[in-house]
Amino acid sequence: MIDQVVANWKLFLRGEFPGGLDELLHDDVVFYSPVVFTPQRGKDITKLYLSAAGSTFDVSRQSECSEKPPTQAESGGFKYVKEIVSGNSAMFEFETTMGGKYVNGIDLITCDAYGKIVEFKVMIRPLQAVNAIHQAMGAMLEQLAGS
Repeated sequence: MIDQVVANWKLFLRGEFPGGLDELLHDDVVFYSPVVFTPQRGKDITKLYLSAAGSTFDVSRQSECSEKPPTQAESGGFKYVKEIVSGNSAMFEFETTMGGKYVNGIDLITCDAYGKIVEFKVMIRPLQAVNAIHQAMGAMLEQLAGS
């Protein structure tokens, strides 16, 4: 089932998945943010975080996994550079730049037997990237929550 979830996630990132996050996420999904201590529970809050991240990282410019990751000096949009799929989980390593700072992280996705994402965990490094993302995501969450 994870292979189909991975395919659907990639379609979603390109804006080509009918139903979007509502179709991908389980109602009781748990989201683990790199900057918030408490796990965020439920589809609505997870959609808010993932939407904010998508806007902050500009995932619309993301490309397929590539064998050659960009150097820190290269700028550009969000890019998955490594993918590992096993059992009911998938891990995507990503790279991007934000405010001139190199960002490296992973998205760890776990699905259930019905192809719904039940857990989404994001980890980010280095510390300067975590700080930049914390600030940018806070602003984006405020903006999205207000609309």
